[in-house]
Amino acid sequence: MYDQFNRHITYLRISVTDRCNLRCIYCMPAEGVALLRHQDILSFDEIVDFTRTAVKMGVSKVRITGGEPLVRRGIVDLVKMIAAIEGINDLSMTTNGTLLTQFAQPLYDAGVKRINISLDTLNADEYARITRGGNIKDVLDGIFKAREVGFQPIKLNCVVNKSSQEPNALEVKRFAEEHGFQARFIPLMDLDKGIHGVVEGGEGGDCARCNRLRLTANGLVKPCLFSDIGYSIRELGAREAIIRTIENKPERGGKSISGEFYNVGG
Repeated sequence: MYDQFNRHITYLRISVTDRCNLRCIYCMPAEGVALLRHQDILSFDEIVDFTRTAVKMGVSKVRITGGEPLVRRGIVDLVKMIAAIEGINDLSMTTNGTLLTQFAQPLYDAGVKRINISLDTLNADEYARITRGGNIKDVLDGIFKAREVGFQPIKLNCVVNKSSQEPNALEVKRFAEEHGFQARFIPLMDLDKGIHGVVEGGEGGDCARCNRLRLTANGLVKPCLFSDIGYSIRELGAREAIIRTIENKPERGGKSISGEFYNVGG
């Protein structure tokens, strides 16, 4: 599949829930958010059927996101279902890591082999401030559990205000180098204002090379995180929603007032 700018679309990011067990200051307000109704969330069968269609149309890489994907009940079963789709050669997940001590082995056995874990600091107090109450020990234990069961590579996603030379980012970089992980530095973004940048150590944010589509937890196919465009798979069907999304994929990100990081899968 190619869009109008001749970008080869092969990557699908699936947000399986808008729920999260943290309240990161750059992701959602302190008071929380209005969550989707249960009936609005895609079922496992709907997600798998859509993914199967996307793969038939050319997708080969799939990443499971949230919210926090590990709070979705039955997530390991969903991973098994997606991993069984012939044609996917790269199945990964982005998680905040707090539940990985419980889920790392089942996820690996189900078919996820690569994982990205959010880690913005190594300072426990700073972590609690950024996440509004999170315990960094849970994340660190989860990271080492993931390494123990065989995930490779393990990438650490670190959000930075301006650059990877900030004190928190330098701590994450040293930690990654010491333990054989890969650090990625993600510039602080603002959907409403259209502020975004290229991820250091990754491919995200490079609009000229963007090869991804997004499926939201309530069934909208979106061409870009920084776009209000979205086509419902329940209304249009998977194939037509994908076609319309690719036809209208913008040359570069703009802004979005209809989505948030927690429900689009940042």
